[in-house]
Amino acid sequence: MTKQTVDRSLFDEVMVPNYAPGNMIPVRGEGSRVWDQDGREFVDLAGGIAVTALGHAHPGMVSALVDQANKLWHVSNVLTNEPALNLARTLCDLTFAERVFFANSGAEANEAAFKLARRYAWDHFGAEKNEIVSFRNSFHGRTLFTVSVGGQPKYLEGFRPAPGGIHHAEFNDLASAEALVSDKTCAIVVEPIQGEGGVIPARREFLEGLKALCHKHNALLIFDEVQCGVGRTGYLYAYQLYGLTPDILTTAKSLGGGFPIAAMLTTANLAASLSAGTHGTTYGGNPLACAVAQKVIDTLRRPNILKGVKARSDRLRAGMTDIGQRYRVFSEVRGEGLLLGAVLTESWQGRAKDFVAAGMEAGVMVLLAGPDVVRLAPSLIIPESDIDEALTRFEAAVKKLCG
Repeated sequence: MTKQTVDRSLFDEVMVPNYAPGNMIPVRGEGSRVWDQDGREFVDLAGGIAVTALGHAHPGMVSALVDQANKLWHVSNVLTNEPALNLARTLCDLTFAERVFFANSGAEANEAAFKLARRYAWDHFGAEKNEIVSFRNSFHGRTLFTVSVGGQPKYLEGFRPAPGGIHHAEFNDLASAEALVSDKTCAIVVEPIQGEGGVIPARREFLEGLKALCHKHNALLIFDEVQCGVGRTGYLYAYQLYGLTPDILTTAKSLGGGFPIAAMLTTANLAASLSAGTHGTTYGGNPLACAVAQKVIDTLRRPNILKGVKARSDRLRAGMTDIGQRYRVFSEVRGEGLLLGAVLTESWQGRAKDFVAAGMEAGVMVLLAGPDVVRLAPSLIIPESDIDEALTRFEAAVKKLCG
């Protein structure tokens, strides 16, 4: 039987066109390097959009997956399983959490968080307390509920009517939030670092103000750490960087290092409102996913790993800042740890895609965060030599782009 060709054109023949992937098809990864069908090598500063926290094909993760695959794949939540319980206990030990709900994606974790906030308010204050305050340019997922809470109207085009009771304030503007929060508010949801919105860190006083608003109005504070959590800031979770504890935290992406898993973390008191039958998932807490995530967390909890994030961040930030200054393409490099955004200067506004494409051509994978920001979210253990090589290749891309 003749082997059928698999290339980019096949995507247009068999896939729903909601994505527009590049022509390169990766077939193998190791550490922070990726190879395509033709054997061409790329340095990965994209990390699968802040997912591959330990790089590609990490031996410990592979071992954990293979070991669990030979034991138990799936039982559903009619029963529980050892990897899920062990991972939940680990997350509770390392965070403020007392209870964990596992899901498959960040959107599902956020969906659970929003449902918990409304259910808790319904239980304790009545049905009128159901409003959620979020922030413009935020991103919380692609389900109808989460995309409605997210502050980017373009993602709702053609999908209305949207769920009601949702309001959007300006990020890092406490007065804007204060004008929207009332005794009808059940929750304020915020990304400590806006990822898709441009890699914008929240100011500490802003988050402290949101916490005070929640206390004043008996509302819950939800931190969406889907992108900025699991070591990406140099702390296991960004709330620890800020020294401010939320009521609910959502986590995904790096949690599984590439294997789909997500979680909602909260307290025992709040979790009681999601009693048996109020919410559920078929695959959430899957033994394979939990075994891999356990290895990710066990690896990242080592002090030298999290300390290394800062050193790598400084090296990458300095290199990108230098390129930006010499070619006058970036006005600043912002973010925390290994979630960085290089902001395009006025003359380059709207052309982030060009930098992504040029980088790919030069053998380095980067991301965008909106039209004006080049985003970097590499492995948290990327070798310094790979950072240097990536910067060399990216500089060549920028030089060519600048003509």
